Amino acid sequence: MFNRGNNKQPIFIRPENYPYFVKGIERYLTPNCDLIAWCLMPNHFHFLIHANANSISVIEDGSFKRQRFSQAIKQLLSSYTKAINKQEQRTGSLFQQKTKAICVTDNDQHDAIAFHYIHQNPMKAGLVKRMEDWEYSSFKEYLGLRAETLCNLNLAHERLAINFNRLLEESYKVVNFEFED
Repeated sequence: MFNRGNNKQPIFIRPENYPYFVKGIERYLTPNCDLIAWCLMPNHFHFLIHANANSISVIEDGSFKRQRFSQAIKQLLSSYTKAINKQEQRTGSLFQQKTKAICVTDNDQHDAIAFHYIHQNPMKAGLVKRMEDWEYSSFKEYLGLRAETLCNLNLAHERLAINFNRLLEESYKVVNFEFED
């Protein structure tokens, strides 16, 4: 799942915007899905999620019925947009209209490819020389370099065709799969 700023403009304007968004992920997303991987980039974000029973349960939002996960994404992006608009003294949309999602399944290896792609993104963009140097992704969680975790590490170990004992080595292999950012 991913989204980016309108006209590919930055969504993280100041360094403190990244941890603010991470708190939003913790508040809105993690209670409503199993987060497997995430990465925040200057003008977009990526999430690899596993829908669980809570994700697909239906809630009422005014006259609309929607799944909890859809509501959680709506709340995350809306609350973040309001905060950035206030900070920057601006109005209007921050994100593109639709958050895009690609379905990956356990059988086709795309989940492992997506996992690596998400973590390679900052390095491929030239933001860091090594993936483990980017502060705003789940890569450090998997390497044990960050105490707090947003991801369901146990589920990732169960479901992904990745040798987590050799994660650093596996993660630096070239992944020949591109997602549209």
